[in-house]
Amino acid sequence: MAHRKIWILITAALLIAAMPVQAVDKDGNFILVIDAGHGGKDPGAVNGKSQEKTINLNIALKMGKLIEENCKNVKVIYTRKTDVFVELYKRADIANKAGADMFISVHTNSAKNKSANGAETYLLGVEENRTSANLNAALEENKAILLENDYQTHYEGYDPNSPESMIIFEFMQNEYQKESLKMASFTQNQMVSTAKRPDRGVHQAGYLVLWKSTMPSILIELGFISNDNECKYLTSQKGIDEMSNSLYLAFCEYLDYHNKLLEKAVPVTQAIGNKGADKELPVYKVQFMSLKKPLKENDKRLTAYPNVSYYTENGTCKYTCGDTTDYDAIQETKKEVQKKYKDAFVIAVYQGERITVKKAREISGKN
Repeated sequence: MAHRKIWILITAALLIAAMPVQAVDKDGNFILVIDAGHGGKDPGAVNGKSQEKTINLNIALKMGKLIEENCKNVKVIYTRKTDVFVELYKRADIANKAGADMFISVHTNSAKNKSANGAETYLLGVEENRTSANLNAALEENKAILLENDYQTHYEGYDPNSPESMIIFEFMQNEYQKESLKMASFTQNQMVSTAKRPDRGVHQAGYLVLWKSTMPSILIELGFISNDNECKYLTSQKGIDEMSNSLYLAFCEYLDYHNKLLEKAVPVTQAIGNKGADKELPVYKVQFMSLKKPLKENDKRLTAYPNVSYYTENGTCKYTCGDTTDYDAIQETKKEVQKKYKDAFVIAVYQGERITVKKAREISGKN
């Protein structure tokens, strides 16, 4: 019975994650959400008087400030800017509701072996979930949910005390894995080359805060607070400056990569009704998705339905599918699309202009 419940909840989570998110920013800005891990009643890892939550916040704020001062058309949103407790699901929810283009969660590592040191970067994945180091790291970070009220209702029954709970990540398909890996690689390289941190590499693991985000996302482990030397470095002004600068430079690299991809992106069509402009009868389409930027040419959503195209309105790319003069046929298409996009609806195009469906029916001689 428990396994059946997990399957049902996983299926629901996948459907939610697949739904398009429309950004709140209408000015075409790249939206970056920076998450300083832990906070408030959750100190994270501790070494004497040094607490992970403080290290994370200091470096996250400094990184964000550098980006705000030097990167045009980038809007930075913080999950916290002070020493407050924010639930894991709320951190991801902040990014999801903002329609973020990137989510970066900043953390500091800890280990029983006091000599363990170095920086590493994670993206969501399952390939290495079963290796002890990555499994333990994810389990430790995920235990923050134990401080949340009624956490069972927000994480589909996930138990941070049970390695078997990692089964939920076996069914996740992260469509942003390529972008996440690119950002993770930039970040890891900069922490090694700029901040001179020992290189522990880029890995995949089941972090809840990444699982709940619906955009490219990474989690950074700056170093080991349990290592006295690294703790001293990460709490020093030198460490704060060097680590935040390395993260800033990594983001700049990703932003350049992101912008070049947009330049290469080939729109399906720039004008609504290109196919219907020469037809005597109105053309019906199903509008199913609104995005602030056009999809890349190889995006799988462009082939998910017949005749996918988009038009722009108020700076937003609005995607449609189907292209028919048959009103009954488009209703069938809508039913199919609504299995995944519940808010999908029918629009009408006549001689290259959008008109109401009612008007289209009148022109077609049908009430």
